[in-house]
Amino acid sequence: MSSDTPAKMTPLSTLIFSSRWLQLPLYLGLIIAQGVYVILFMKELIHLISGATSLSEQLIMLAVLGLIDVVMISNLLVMVIVGGYETFVSRLRLQGHPDQPEWLSHVNATVLKVKLAMAIIGISSIHLLKTFIAISALGTDDSGYTTEGVMWQTIIHVVFILSAMGIAWTDYLMSKTLKGH
Repeated sequence: MSSDTPAKMTPLSTLIFSSRWLQLPLYLGLIIAQGVYVILFMKELIHLISGATSLSEQLIMLAVLGLIDVVMISNLLVMVIVGGYETFVSRLRLQGHPDQPEWLSHVNATVLKVKLAMAIIGISSIHLLKTFIAISALGTDDSGYTTEGVMWQTIIHVVFILSAMGIAWTDYLMSKTLKGH
């Protein structure tokens, strides 16, 4: 038997291996969710354009941060859809395609986790920045933000950062251990 011939699989191993295709509807659902984010982006962009002459600088900044937030969440969806499908379901066979994302050539579950953690930190940063700007733009009485709410948002953001550092540290230790063997 040559190395190019796939090994014969038992019916149970075939069933277990084929079960990965059950994730396909999940990825298709995420593609639909991304379409919803495109609609949200367009709605917010139209709102920003229509209010460009009447909105204050802080409100324009909040609207732009909202647009950036939508883009970052959409980027997160692309990473999950493309990276998850490639890692857990089937190869996309994009080698040599001019639009192949650079990160996809070396994606695995750990790399995907680190990239997702970094994207979540970016999204959390935007939300935190929006909170701080909203408080300064609208004043603490009218903004709807409480001191306790801002504190919890900040704590959650720090937890996201610490979690990402933990994931990256674990990945570093695992890669160091694998190189040693």
